[in-house]
Amino acid sequence: MRRYGKNPDEDDIRVRPSRRGSRPRTHTRPKHEDAAEGMVLTVDRGRITCLVEGRTVTAMKARELGRKAAVVGDRVAVVGDLSGEKDTLARIVRIEERASVLRRTADDDDPYERVVVANADRLAVVTALADPEPRPRMIDRCLVAAYDGGLEPVLVLTKSDLADPDSLLDTYRALGVPYVVTSREELEDGSAVERVRELLDGHVTAFVGHSGVGKTTLVNALVPEEQRRITGHVNAVTGRGRHTTVSALALPLADAAPGSWVIDTPGVRSFGLHHVDPSRVIHAFPDLEPGTEECPRGCSHDEPECALDQWVADGRADPARLNSLRRLLATRERREGD
Repeated sequence: MRRYGKNPDEDDIRVRPSRRGSRPRTHTRPKHEDAAEGMVLTVDRGRITCLVEGRTVTAMKARELGRKAAVVGDRVAVVGDLSGEKDTLARIVRIEERASVLRRTADDDDPYERVVVANADRLAVVTALADPEPRPRMIDRCLVAAYDGGLEPVLVLTKSDLADPDSLLDTYRALGVPYVVTSREELEDGSAVERVRELLDGHVTAFVGHSGVGKTTLVNALVPEEQRRITGHVNAVTGRGRHTTVSALALPLADAAPGSWVIDTPGVRSFGLHHVDPSRVIHAFPDLEPGTEECPRGCSHDEPECALDQWVADGRADPARLNSLRRLLATRERREGD
């Protein structure tokens, strides 16, 4: 039989090259000691805007991070082109340990957690007193998420020119949550903005609230246009003259201590708590927590054997505080619309 070319032998066997190349696999990852420190300002379709050495830098997540996602507020390590010039792209190679995390689920039956913000130390729950009507169940859910995630909640009540705030505030006074009440007139003359600024000065504060409560309007007042230049494309997200936030966005708080930030988040229609372990909510009640030592194992703190009833009866805590704890714990067991 005729053979084409030279006589074949073992040296003539051709091996198809691997598509992955010939380098051996290794689990050793570069440490990137020279990576620059950055803070995530916003995330949009895989492109991550970071503040690095005073410049806004567009980056993407490195492959070695796997499925771990960077969120607004994350402290990250960045390598590559850090000039911040147009059409440049850096790489996030490490996401540092988070001091706090604000999470939510779509509803109470959804096991998928969505990390909204990282490393904020305060959560401003913005609620209108009218138009739209306040939703106490929504407020309760945000408070539970704040306590669970390690954030201190504050209440910002808007549109007090349309309704009296006292009845709503009475519901939360026992919790000791800081609050500020604003009206449209006070927002226009700036007096309300200054009161809110004093509450947030020195903190990284995430704003949350459902659509129409004036959340982004307040953020716009706290962060004048000249302060927005630090984030480069802020107007593409919050838009001047537009009051709808489409993705979370961190902005430096004007006329405040260094490190003061406000994080505007998209309006939410629901705040699922599937991820919350009810046993952690008690940590937000240091006056009640010692009383749980005599509770039966697995106590829900809302049953006849709960030791907190005796703790309150002995005068060691205000009964209103126990009622508030039980109301918040109940939010985990029922839907918002119930």
